[in-house]
Amino acid sequence: MDSTGINILVAAYRDVTQADGWIRLAAPTEAVLRLLQLVGVDGLIPCRPTLHEALAP
Repeated sequence: MDSTGINILVAAYRDVTQADGWIRLAAPTEAVLRLLQLVGVDGLIPCRPTLHEALAP
């Protein structure tokens, strides 16, 4: 993932939350998790270890 991917995630987060929705990432790789933590996006977009957990309320 690069800056384009992060910008897409942030834009999606903004659009979805304005519509009273939510966004979560399912099973991101360690590299993606580290990048999200470095840029501070991990606080906005929760990451879950599995798709099942990401879809749970």
